[in-house]
Amino acid sequence: MELVKMSLLFCACVCSYPGPKMQALQVLSLTLLSILTANAQTLRPGKCPQPPVQANFDAARYLGKWYEIKKLPAVFQKGECTTATYSLESPGVVGVLNRELLADNTVSAITGYAKAKDPSEPAKLEVTFFEDSPPGNYWVLSTDYEGHSVVYGCTDILGTFHADFAWILSRESTLSEEKLEELDKVFTSNGIDIDVMTVTNQSQELCADMPLWA
Repeated sequence: MELVKMSLLFCACVCSYPGPKMQALQVLSLTLLSILTANAQTLRPGKCPQPPVQANFDAARYLGKWYEIKKLPAVFQKGECTTATYSLESPGVVGVLNRELLADNTVSAITGYAKAKDPSEPAKLEVTFFEDSPPGNYWVLSTDYEGHSVVYGCTDILGTFHADFAWILSRESTLSEEKLEELDKVFTSNGIDIDVMTVTNQSQELCADMPLWA
């Protein structure tokens, strides 16, 4: 988590820094890119794609528990049995609880909140986990609220690279191969490369004993 926090703060500083030390900061940013790549973060050349999002998104119907089925590798996710639980924290603000089971059989959990930056685009949420760091994009590209959700996030880095984040979520711990193929196309049809997407282990054998608390 500290690496993610550092990277977000660093990228924010580099992208806005107006002084003569920009060249040095650019060198440091390349070092950061190397660190992120070594930690399996999905980096692509160019600026972030701008895919269309779910029309008439209803946050109230989105609340509750979701199971992570597939994801693009991210530096802040190392476990399996991953779930995201959303609750109404206050009007227009959604509470977020993310949990995963780590290799040492301990549970990693983090809480935050999400809200739409622009109320006219309610499916384009921003999620905050650390008050002193920039929020991350959480765009709901497609959902039927009761079965699946396709989520995308992206961070521009110096206008030269972008870091992709992508998830396929389900209300159940599994989705059919046919459904997954359909949902994959939501990404690929909008120019989002998911070739390195991984399947999250949600097997009952592994996850059944995961405690309800962190």
